[in-house]
Amino acid sequence: MNPGDSTPGDSAPVFDALHVPPVVFESGGVEVLRAVIVDGALHISLRRAFDDPEAWGMVMADISRHVARIYATEDKFSETETLERIRSLFNAEMDSPTDPGTISAVS
Repeated sequence: MNPGDSTPGDSAPVFDALHVPPVVFESGGVEVLRAVIVDGALHISLRRAFDDPEAWGMVMADISRHVARIYATEDKFSETETLERIRSLFNAEMDSPTDPGTISAVS
């Protein structure tokens, strides 16, 4: 049996991964962040990637804008409202984390 094959009745956990952006196949790149929700908890893998941690602020802002555009296309919230909601909870979490998390280095 090959990895990923399953038989009826298997109860193996399923990981629903995203596709990589198409530009990767043309230009290459470096993955810097992978975020996964398992049983309601966030698990991440990341690469330090930047000499200055300030660059992560730009990454988080860009991700927030992408999320806002997705919600806006689905008519759930406007882009502006989504960004306001993200910023509000981001600031609250930065000031008082509900889960400070743990870190372990894995290569």
